[in-house]
Formats: sequence, structure tokens, C-alpha cells
Amino acid sequence: MKKVLSVLLVLFVALGLVGCGGSNTDDSSVLKVSATLDPHSKILEEAKVILKEDYNIDLQIQVLDDYYVFNKALVEGDVDANYFQHLPFFDGQIAEFGYEISNVGGIHLEPFGFYSQTISNISELKDGAEIIISNSPSDFGRILGILAEANLITLKDGVTVLDATLDDIIGNTKNLKFTEIKPELLALAYNNKEGDLVAINGNYALQAGLNPTKDAVLLESASDTNPYVNIVAVKTGNENDSRIKALVEVLKSERIKTFIETTYEGSVIPAN
Repeated sequence: MKKVLSVLLVLFVALGLVGCGGSNTDDSSVLKVSATLDPHSKILEEAKVILKEDYNIDLQIQVLDDYYVFNKALVEGDVDANYFQHLPFFDGQIAEFGYEISNVGGIHLEPFGFYSQTISNISELKDGAEIIISNSPSDFGRILGILAEANLITLKDGVTVLDATLDDIIGNTKNLKFTEIKPELLALAYNNKEGDLVAINGNYALQAGLNPTKDAVLLESASDTNPYVNIVAVKTGNENDSRIKALVEVLKSERIKTFIETTYEGSVIPAN
């Protein structure tokens, strides 16, 4: 009987040790973040390694390409955070849909550029040229601000890059014609040689193999006060989630800043 009890005791201890070992290898947290392919998901891939090593957080990245799906998925709980949008778009989504979402940190800026298959210098732009632009209202002011800075159009007094629309153009000496399409189709329009100029969002330009600092014939000027810094957003109430805090801390780290600078060579700029 004693021998049987001893065997049972050994088995119990062994099973207990196996059980403890199993639980110790599966105590990481999962964090789901949606992002556009480039540069957002690639930056997150770099952050994923740090989050696992230093915080034991398993980052799961969901790549999307439709701007209008991200925040809906966030409020519905499909993801814990998203990383794709700048503040004007973020504010516009809240105003339009009433989303209860919060900005937890600015990470980088993607300079907006104008690209052309027909000219190599903006001085070559012809009278009556077609300019293909994003149909997202949050992009209008930014696009028009770049054109105004290049003296191609004049905007009404008091209008800023945050609120300008096509109706605010009061000077258009080259009689530029504007065609609006979905942001995700801009790179395709460029590749199809549509229009004379195509204004492409930084992430879509990168996906199309374009380098804004090298390939754009007209490029947005970068400054640390630029309102178009891309942010991490979460559902309101989750701002203090330890996983979210760790994500933002890593994305603002020197290691990620160095990764951005060396990988994108000015096409993507870390936020100050």
C-alpha cells in the first residue's frame, strides 16, 4: 500500500510541475492593432519584437486598406487600437459618426506629395492640367495648402489647411481641374498615367514603390507643428490599459525612431 501511495505521490508532483511549467509559458498578453500596410504595419512589426521581449505582449497586426473601416472596427471591439490616421481625419470621424475614441499619441508624419508621369518639375505644369486628389474631406485642406504654398492657387483669407475646401479657391491662374477619387485608388491612378498630377497620401505612395522625397514633383514641407502627424487611437476608456501604454512607449522609443529614419530616409518622419 505504501508503495502505491508513493507512486501516486510522485505522479501528482510530476503533474503539478508540468502544470506550473505550462502556465509559466503562456502568461503573455495579446494586443490587436489594425494598420495600413506601409509604413504603419511595418513599423508595428518592428515594435512587435520589443513588445514581446520587454513587455511579454503578443502584438497581432491586422492590415486594412479602407480608411472608413478602421474606427468602426475599433469601437465595435474587433481590435484594441488602430494606427493609420492623422488628427483631422480622426476629428472628422468623431464629428460625423460620434465615435467614442481617443488619441493616445502621435508617432510619425508622412509628407504628402504630388506625383506625375508627364512632368519632372512643377514648373512644367500646363494650363488646364488635371489634378487627381483624395475625396476625403480631411485631406482637402492639406492638398490645397501645398498647392497654395507653391503659388499654384490662392485661398480665401483666414482659411487654414485644416478647413480649406475647393470652394475656398479664389485664384487659379493655371485653371487647374480637380478630380476626386478614393485615397486607396490614388496610386493606381498614377500607375495608369491618369491626370497630370496625382496627390498621393504618404503610405499609399510607399506601397506603390514611390519615395516622396525623391519622386514627388511637389512635396509637403515638414515641421514638428504639422497637424497631420499619424496617431494611435483607442476606444475611449482604454487609454490607461497597460498594453496600450506599452505600445505607445515602444513606438516613441529611440529604437523605433531609428528604424523609421533608416528605413524610410525622410519619406516617413518620427514625431517629436
